[in-house]
This record gives sequence, structure tokens and C-alpha cells, in this order.
Amino acid sequence: MEIDPFIFRLSIFILSIFVGYYVVWSVTPSLHTPLMSVTNAISSVIIVGAIIAALSDSSESIFDTSNIYGFLAIVLAAVNIFGGFLVTQRMLQMYKKKKK
Repeated sequence: MEIDPFIFRLSIFILSIFVGYYVVWSVTPSLHTPLMSVTNAISSVIIVGAIIAALSDSSESIFDTSNIYGFLAIVLAAVNIFGGFLVTQRMLQMYKKKKK
């Protein structure tokens, strides 16, 4: 009996959602800033791949599927990086001593 590739990939995706949820929520508050830095680095790698996908010239049409998904990945990863830097900056402000 052969497993359908879609079902196989869907089950891996669902399992990764559960693993990601438990990994993120079990992190102690003192490790959230380094964790955000790592996710910002991962998102920057995603942007590089998305730029390559968005600029691929496989056909004459500029609105190819890979171009649209690449542009969407660029936008989402940029929002993720920007939000990550805002959260990291806010968390670092919490550790500074307050001036009287």
C-alpha cells in the first residue's frame, strides 16, 4: 500500500504545528530575545530565497505562480522581521534600569 504524497506532507505539516507550539510556549522568558534573533535570521534567509523565486524568468509573463508566491513570501517575511525587531527592542527596554 502506497501513501499519497499529499497526505504524507499534510501530516508532517500538522505535526510541525504541534511541535512548534510546544517548543515556543515552553521557552522561559529570559530566552525569548535570543529566540527572536534566531527567527529574524531565518526570515532573512527566506527573503533571499523569495527574491530568487520572485525574479525567476521562466516565462514571458511577469505574473507567474512562482513570482506571485515569491513576492508574497517577501512581504510576509519582511513583516515578520520588522515585528521581530520591534518585539526584541521592547523586551530589551524592559531590562534597562529606569531613570528617576
